[in-house]
Amino acid sequence: MKICMEDATRYIALLRGVNISGKNKVPMTELKKAFEELEFGAVKTYLNSGNVIFSSDEENIGSLTDRIETTIKKWFGLDIPIFVISKEDLEDILQHAPDWWGDENKEIYDNLIFIMPPATFAEVRDEIGEPREGLEKIQDYKEAVFWSFSRKDYQKTNWWRETASANISGKLTIRTANTVRKIKGM
Repeated sequence: MKICMEDATRYIALLRGVNISGKNKVPMTELKKAFEELEFGAVKTYLNSGNVIFSSDEENIGSLTDRIETTIKKWFGLDIPIFVISKEDLEDILQHAPDWWGDENKEIYDNLIFIMPPATFAEVRDEIGEPREGLEKIQDYKEAVFWSFSRKDYQKTNWWRETASANISGKLTIRTANTVRKIKGM
């Protein structure tokens, strides 16, 4: 079943926690082949951190996510969360970025946190707590959280420490502002 490119939707799949400190190794060439085996079109990967851009006729994000997670387990033996979003929805999120997020200030580090369904922003915020005033800022929009923090004081921030904790980490995947913008353009 080859997809009809004119009718296909462009999607981005963000794999959580691959190729970090030698753990969950996933070669991007093999990841691309796995997505092509799923009969997705125009498959591209970006960086070594599990960013895949592809086209599909499938409109159900849950179904796409399930198929990808099953394939990742089969190909790589990894049971990892995957966040799938349409390119159109990602563009919408980026259009709603707050003024303080993603500018050229080299002293600030800007990330976009994607919340894995069925988790919600309210649950994530309850678990992590408030951002540390003067050191970090957050703003949610749909299934994403814009997060900026001081590069030199990142270890003092609340969200830096808490997003890495085992309790919440499976509900989130994080990309830098630059990575997200590059993916959107692919």
